[in-house]
Amino acid sequence: MPNEVQRILILGGTREARCLASRLANDARYSVVTSLAGRTTRPNDIAGELRSGGFGGVEGLRNFIAAEHIALMVDATHPYAAQISANAAQASAKQDVPCLRLQRPPWEPNSGDRWMHVPDMGSAARTILAGARALVTVGRQEIAAFFTRADIHVVARMIEPPAIEPPDHAEILLARPPFSFEQECALMKDKRIDVLVTKNSGGEASYAKLLAARELGLPVIMIARPGKADVTSVASIEQMLKLIEAELG
Repeated sequence: MPNEVQRILILGGTREARCLASRLANDARYSVVTSLAGRTTRPNDIAGELRSGGFGGVEGLRNFIAAEHIALMVDATHPYAAQISANAAQASAKQDVPCLRLQRPPWEPNSGDRWMHVPDMGSAARTILAGARALVTVGRQEIAAFFTRADIHVVARMIEPPAIEPPDHAEILLARPPFSFEQECALMKDKRIDVLVTKNSGGEASYAKLLAARELGLPVIMIARPGKADVTSVASIEQMLKLIEAELG
């Protein structure tokens, strides 16, 4: 009698989530479903089944795990998606289903970097000097704090437009990473940027902006990652595949 196919739920639309889904979808032992928050209307292609939208909190996620016969859950959400990570850890504990986290390591400053570390969006917005031209790459969900600073010029880059109307002192650039070092340097020069504001997302797709800031001698306001629930966590696809095999046998 053939072994039963194990159902795996992946949370998140990150590059790591897509890569993991692709690897698992090609393994006959597993059936994979990836859940997206639904904040991006044109997500990148993902192998396997796909669902979009929230679960309705911890109990909603727990009910989904039970109804879909999920054997294991992988939290591969963005490093700043603290709420869904907390819900995943609680739902997995209540449903007695393993929850593993796949999360890229944070960026670390190198020689020549001028980073200012701040704990949150509000602190980042307050740290920008009056009269500065700031390139802000925090995403459309968190840009509001910077729009309140009428004494600066905000160049806000994001994948999709914000839900709120940008003020006169802000401009929106719609673009999807990755960007090259040359592109980032050209943008910062063209927009006469004085300071870069970003989250410490980690990974390679958006690292070029930090290289460009270093090259141009620009300060970087680096917003710290939020704390997340304590679950087994690894940084690479290969490590996660080994963990999944160890858990499911």
